[in-house]
Amino acid sequence: MSTVREGLPEGRYGRSADERADRRLKVVGSVLGVLLLALVGWFGYHYVAGQDVSAEVIKFDVSAADRVQVHLEVRKDSGATGSCTLRALAEDGGEVGRRDVRFDQPADRIDEVVSVRTTRQATSAELMGCTSG
Repeated sequence: MSTVREGLPEGRYGRSADERADRRLKVVGSVLGVLLLALVGWFGYHYVAGQDVSAEVIKFDVSAADRVQVHLEVRKDSGATGSCTLRALAEDGGEVGRRDVRFDQPADRIDEVVSVRTTRQATSAELMGCTSG
């Protein structure tokens, strides 16, 4: 009795369709992976390098029941203009005051004390964010 072979002899007729499909999938997956990595890198670089204006609250002082003094340090390109939004918070966490501060000075670092008017007693102040333009 002889045994019947169900497959083709190894290496005699080239690669099988499954091997070609596996290779094609690996190539397509590698190309898509590299493109995704490049896209994430581009978005990351654009996010970090694209911010022309940044700021930091150095300190704040609740100077009166209807006012908070905020010491703000702004860093920007010397030719850039922008604005930063500050808000004052009450003890319960509710917003009691908000102010947009515009920076048009040609300097690249600006220290300024800004007064934020409040509707009632504030206990803290925070920087919401800055935008250029």
